[in-house]
Amino acid sequence: MDGVVDGLQTQMRAARRNVALLAVSQAILGSAAPLSIAIGSLAGYQLLGDDKSLATAPITAFNVGTACGAVVIAILSRFLGRREAFMAGCLIGAAGGAFAAIALFRESFWLFALALLFIGTSSGFTQKIRFAAADASPSSYKPKAISWILGAGIVSAVLGPQIVIWAKDLFAPVTFAGAFIALIPLCLAGIGIFSFLKLPQTKTAPQSSEPARPLKEIVLTQRFLTGMICGICIYALMTFVMTGAPLAMVIGCGFPPEMATLGIQWHVLAMFGPSFITGSLISRFGAEKVVAIGIFVMMGCAVVAHLGIELWNFWGALVLLGIGWNFGFIGSTAIVASSYRPHEADKVQGFHDIVLFGTVALSSFSSGKVFVTWGWSFINMVIWPVAVICLLLIAALLFRRSSAKSL
Repeated sequence: MDGVVDGLQTQMRAARRNVALLAVSQAILGSAAPLSIAIGSLAGYQLLGDDKSLATAPITAFNVGTACGAVVIAILSRFLGRREAFMAGCLIGAAGGAFAAIALFRESFWLFALALLFIGTSSGFTQKIRFAAADASPSSYKPKAISWILGAGIVSAVLGPQIVIWAKDLFAPVTFAGAFIALIPLCLAGIGIFSFLKLPQTKTAPQSSEPARPLKEIVLTQRFLTGMICGICIYALMTFVMTGAPLAMVIGCGFPPEMATLGIQWHVLAMFGPSFITGSLISRFGAEKVVAIGIFVMMGCAVVAHLGIELWNFWGALVLLGIGWNFGFIGSTAIVASSYRPHEADKVQGFHDIVLFGTVALSSFSSGKVFVTWGWSFINMVIWPVAVICLLLIAALLFRRSSAKSL
């Protein structure tokens, strides 16, 4: 009995050590996303000619890269191991930062979009950190592990926008080039952090008495579908509104870029700030109810945005958008993570993230076109029908669970 207890304690200590290292790497590498989002569409707008409808294409390239990164890291993890795959992702991010700076110096819109594709690919590797933390943790610790990883985004929320504010004019008159150059040492620092990781290899896990199920069987379960669809809708809505916000603030309403950047900073802080309690809320109330709360908060974002176009409307809407994303996406991730066995992780997570970030890429691309054609108000109207669909799915899952308990 004492040996079992000691073994569990050793497993928990190892899990907490890995989660701590992964949280630090998330804090550093995660800054690439708010940095890219804050200035990607503005830089794209500057590089374009008369037709500005493609201004958000670099952000779309970033999200496409994130989807591609989910595939690449799954392949590299299988052949090299997760730690080495994470290191490779850092090198890709550093290369993307260098390409973005070169594109801005050369005033090349499409090279800039390609650079953000590289940075997005690196971000796809970073997105795997939350799953790595969950897979390296005992079942009871998984929600908290996910929450701590996403909670590390508080540092990213501050670091990314502050890099933009501090470094965007370092190479004036070439605006924003300095911010992307500053991204390079951050990515290289990530390599050093990942070198200390000792992650369990999920590819060797099929010592389980239960064989791995076909991917089709797993993804067609109600639990997986609900978690994935809600996660996709919540993430896509967040990206759709967030991508259009800097354009609406700077181009539509005349606020200075610094105000838009700070708005994104508050948004990202709100995205990750609640993470320290989200895991506990999931453990106490269940992931489904936390997802529902997140959806209602996102509806509040739409209400605040519809009330006007003052600075507080933008910032307030972005803060509510971030909080809603936090509850909704962490809850959805927890639902997905509970729908498969450890030795099924890589193929399920790869499929999940491909669909997720492919959809997110479409949402960011459409955001620029919707803003140019119909304006900021229409962007926020999209929240309502999508939120209702997600609530219906969550209600159906809760009803099925309560029905199963009553039997």
